[in-house]
Formats: sequence, C-alpha cells, structure tokens
Amino acid sequence: MTRIGVQTMMLRDEFAKRGILETFREVRDLGYRAAEISAVEMSPQNVAELAKVRDDLGVEIASISGGLTAPPGAPSLSTDLDAFVADARMLGARMIRIGMLPAAAMATTARVEEFADRCNDVAAALAEHGIRLYYHNHHVDFARYDGRHLLDVVAERSPLVGFEIDVHWVQRGGLEPVRTLRRYAGRVAMVHLKDYRIGHLSPAVYEALDAGDQGPWQEELRQIVQFAEVGEGNLDFPSIVETSLDVGAEYLLVEQDEFYGRTALECLRTSHDNLVAMGYGGLF
Repeated sequence: MTRIGVQTMMLRDEFAKRGILETFREVRDLGYRAAEISAVEMSPQNVAELAKVRDDLGVEIASISGGLTAPPGAPSLSTDLDAFVADARMLGARMIRIGMLPAAAMATTARVEEFADRCNDVAAALAEHGIRLYYHNHHVDFARYDGRHLLDVVAERSPLVGFEIDVHWVQRGGLEPVRTLRRYAGRVAMVHLKDYRIGHLSPAVYEALDAGDQGPWQEELRQIVQFAEVGEGNLDFPSIVETSLDVGAEYLLVEQDEFYGRTALECLRTSHDNLVAMGYGGLF
C-alpha cells in the first residue's frame, strides 16, 4: 500500500536539538509512519538510532540518500557502495535516492550524459543486492540540453534508474506536476509533497514605497515564491495524490525546505491535517 511519510531533510534542526529518536517520537505522534532519510550523517551511532526508530516506534524507512560524489572524507555511491548497501539493509530500506546531480554535471550535454551513465552503473550494482536507485529532481532538471530536458537525458541514459518526483520543483521549473508524473509513469516510486505558494509582501515594502524607495519591493519580489505546507499553496494536491497512486508510487513524502517562522513539526502537522481533510488519512 502507498504510504505518506516524511523527508527528514526538514528535521535536521530538530535532530540537533532533541536527537533522532525523540524527534521521530513526535513525528510519529503527528501521524507519520514512514520516512526517507536525508541530511543525517550515517554514522554507526545514527544508523543504530534509526534502527530503533523503525523497531521501537514502528516507523518504516523508505529510503536513504547518497550521491555519486561527496565532499572529502564523506562516502559516495561511487567509492563506498558497500557502506550504503549495509546501511540500507540495517534499516530495511529497499531504495537509495540521489538528491541532486553535482553542479559540474550540468555544464554540458556530454557531462549530463556522463552523470546518467554513471548512475546506471551504480543502479546495476545496487540491483545485485536487491536495492533500487532513484533520482530526485529540482527545477534545474528542466533546463534544456540540445532540445531535451536534463531529466529526460537522465531518463534515456539511465534505464535502470527510477525517479523521485518533487512536485514543487516541477512547478518551479515551469512544468505541470500531474502531467510530469504521468510522463514518467512506471518509474516513479517516490513523490515529494510540498506546496508552491506565492507569499505576501511585508508591510515594510509598502512603507518604503510610500517613502519613494523601491528597493525593498524589488528585493522581496525576487523571493515571493515560497515552499509551503501541503494544502497551503496553489498546487492541486488531490489530483497529485491520485495521479501518484495511479502511476504506482510507493511513498508520498512530505517535505518543506523553508518554514518562514514556523517549526518543522508545526509545518508537518499542518500538512498532515490538510491531507487528512482531503481524504487521505488512510495513507498515513
């Protein structure tokens, strides 16, 4: 059954304050029973604590995160595949996701193709261990390379790689989320649920305008597109969720990159309550 869960990137400050297990206890009490692990150092101590999250709290670990490259001293899928396999097995995760391609890989079509070819090689190696590899999109994945979106180049060159479609970044990239989910039907196992909101300008903007100063208006206008709790923005989430179910998504993961004065847990509660009100309480 498809499950709604949480993407832990948004919990990194909570982890730092109260620890992984106690943070997940609160997340579970909000109603979430599945998680994708990101922005967590996969040290032996943290992996053991995540195993407690699964065993003691009953939170299913959908996937863990990795990259083809990593900063010096950090593991990468290219150089430390066995470590990722061990962590996934320890947590019962059947999937590993790449959160973004390296910036250098965006330079030319040839570099995008090289990145995709390497992803396919890693996916083949992981498949031998019963683990699937997925690629998560951002808005940059809809830049055109020789007439093709970057994401399409990855799709064509990496047939063994599935997709984790982030509907906010699809919208920000100028495409329509439902149509994009259908385009990659059969390859989408995970969907990131985050809304797309056009925010309000602050009162200071209008005060500055009254005083003849357009600087604050121009600055805030560049930042008016916001991340939002599910149901608090402009995306059609009933259509998105229904389409995700239709194309076979296994996990719908709530995520929010910025909170605008709220806490991650407050945002997660709002997204949960709105999804329940939409009729999707049975997916938690």
